Amino acid sequence: MLGHGAGAGIDGPDLAAATEAAVGEGFSVALVEQPYRVAGRRSPAPAKRLDEAWVAVVEHLRANELAGLPLVVGGRSLGARVACRTVDEARAEAVLCLAFPLLPPRRNKPPQSRLPELEAVNVPVLIVQGESDRFGMPPEGPDRKVVKVRGDHGLKSDSDAIAAAVADWLGSLRLTAAPSR
Repeated sequence: MLGHGAGAGIDGPDLAAATEAAVGEGFSVALVEQPYRVAGRRSPAPAKRLDEAWVAVVEHLRANELAGLPLVVGGRSLGARVACRTVDEARAEAVLCLAFPLLPPRRNKPPQSRLPELEAVNVPVLIVQGESDRFGMPPEGPDRKVVKVRGDHGLKSDSDAIAAAVADWLGSLRLTAAPSR
């Protein structure tokens, strides 16, 4: 289950590459458009509302199309943050982050790291990050792999590298059936 970034929908080249790689590894993929985008707004809702909408979709899919299946959540930028914050509630077995915005630019204020969102995740994480991403390069950590690819935060320069990283990582996961509630 993959979500989009703040400034675009689910049709970005990095999400397409990740989707293709996942399907190639035998996964089903649900691309999730946040309600603010569906309503035609460009600005994201507050984090709490984004997380609530995401969890509602997880619960719907777990009760229907994805019943009993292991779940990997993720997304690009904002979507990756939502997936990290909700991983426990989603009962996901892994998180895929494309272009995780570690240090967002802030005018006249010191940068505020989002590393705690990554460090709170207790399942395997893959971060695919453009080597010149202006939002910074997240560090590797326990059960957190970082793959640097050509490009910046848009991840538009090397779709093949994105797909290869995602396929390799997904192929290495040892997933189990979803626990019932």
